[in-house]
Amino acid sequence: MTTGADHAAKVGPAGTTHGERQAMPLSPHLQVWKFTVTMAASITQRATGIANVSGTVLLAAWAFSVARGPESFGPFAKFLTSPLGMIILFGYVWSLCFHMLGGLRYLYTDTGRGLVPATASRVAWFVYIASFVLAGLIALGATAARGA
Repeated sequence: MTTGADHAAKVGPAGTTHGERQAMPLSPHLQVWKFTVTMAASITQRATGIANVSGTVLLAAWAFSVARGPESFGPFAKFLTSPLGMIILFGYVWSLCFHMLGGLRYLYTDTGRGLVPATASRVAWFVYIASFVLAGLIALGATAARGA
């Protein structure tokens, strides 16, 4: 025969007895939340941080090839001026622009402003649009300078 003390020692959280599992509540996840532009901007901010590291490695490789001389720089320059190289360079420039503007977005919201959902969405859209415009202007400037 078990006593009350024995029973109390075997009872777990929320009245479950020893050996039974209690269903744990699930935290919210993407299947619960509606995907918004602010979520996309936050995810893109993290992704561009990773892309910036990769692009900086490419930039260091470029500088290394310049330092080694024309025999090393020639193939590297040929790759960078190929269509794939130009896409990679534009992606790197866009990544830098987005990450910079996204950082300014975070500084803005850290002041306590822009937290209303409608304003946060407008600012996130602005970061996306402005980053493409800025990257496009840089690309146009680089293309014009290349011809000079």
